[in-house]
Amino acid sequence: MPGSLVPLQTGPAGTLAADLEGIGFPALVKAAAGGGGRGMRRVDAREQLGHALESAGREALAAFGDGTLYLEQLVAPARHVEVQLLGDRHGGLVVLGERECSVQRRHQKVVEESPSPAVTPAIREQLGASARRVASTVAFHNAATVEFLLDGAGNHYFLEMNTRLQVEHGVTELVTGLDLVALQIRVAAGERLGESVIRASSTGHAIEARIYAEDPHRDFGPVAGTVTAWRMPGGPGVRVDAGVAAGTPLPLEYDPLLAKLMVRAPDRPTAIARLRRALDETLIGGVQTDLSFLRWLVHEPTFVEGSYDTDLVADRWGSGPRLDDEERSLAALAAREARAQAGGGVAAEARSPGMPPSGDRAWAARARFEAVALRRPR
Repeated sequence: MPGSLVPLQTGPAGTLAADLEGIGFPALVKAAAGGGGRGMRRVDAREQLGHALESAGREALAAFGDGTLYLEQLVAPARHVEVQLLGDRHGGLVVLGERECSVQRRHQKVVEESPSPAVTPAIREQLGASARRVASTVAFHNAATVEFLLDGAGNHYFLEMNTRLQVEHGVTELVTGLDLVALQIRVAAGERLGESVIRASSTGHAIEARIYAEDPHRDFGPVAGTVTAWRMPGGPGVRVDAGVAAGTPLPLEYDPLLAKLMVRAPDRPTAIARLRRALDETLIGGVQTDLSFLRWLVHEPTFVEGSYDTDLVADRWGSGPRLDDEERSLAALAAREARAQAGGGVAAEARSPGMPPSGDRAWAARARFEAVALRRPR
């Protein structure tokens, strides 16, 4: 796509004016030295450019120690799709499918899935070929992710190559059955990729939801506090990678990511249903999280249909429910306790591993205990 490096001191006039003629608006100012949504500003008209350059450059300098910016044509609407690569020191290179990463806030990912509902076999082949070409330009022997934007016509545009494992690598592990962490270590030790890895293929569908200590009703801003209650879901096709527990303090100085909740199923509709159940069984007390947003998302029509793009959160979340996550969890616990005491049935998909039949008094006692824990003063 059209774009140009923009030294921070250039400003909105001078040599930059000539560059703008080939780029046009809307455009995107981006930090050249970093990512994660920092140092990025959308520019819809020339008169907005000066402020965008100043604010983005200041943020880039603070975050990355380098205020260099570049300007590129904005692709909108767009899907954010990335390709997983694994290469060894002996010329072995394998493409392990793609991940859809278009559910984002502040240009940062919240939900990822594989395969992408927007990628056809033809587009998948093109993305894989482009990722291989990028890898061929360096002495590549590592795990890496090559990220692209995909427009409505199926054209893709290179964003970046991250030569490391991504937060969402578990999604690829679930659909391929491979342990990417172990394989990355073996590659670093000089081992060859085995034939089973080279010929690996994806089956089923996997989705990851990132659980953050942040307030989705206040622009997803991070929050601090102490976790007073913590229960993650389980069951067939459910995986949780977490780094906290009840009693963990959460200061603002650290990344707000609490856990990665992943599900796998034979197909996308079943994976979404499994994720809905898993989110409803997730209980976190003491801090505000993005659970209410995630619970809204898995019922949002464009997400369910697979027709969403990177503007989903900005365009649609404003109408989402403003229900406090702890209130939601307490309501779910109360409903389950009532069913348990009444001896009512609970669908198999809604039951966690180790969860007794709904009539078991032990489950009712457990629910009451967790409800009390969630009500502890912050």
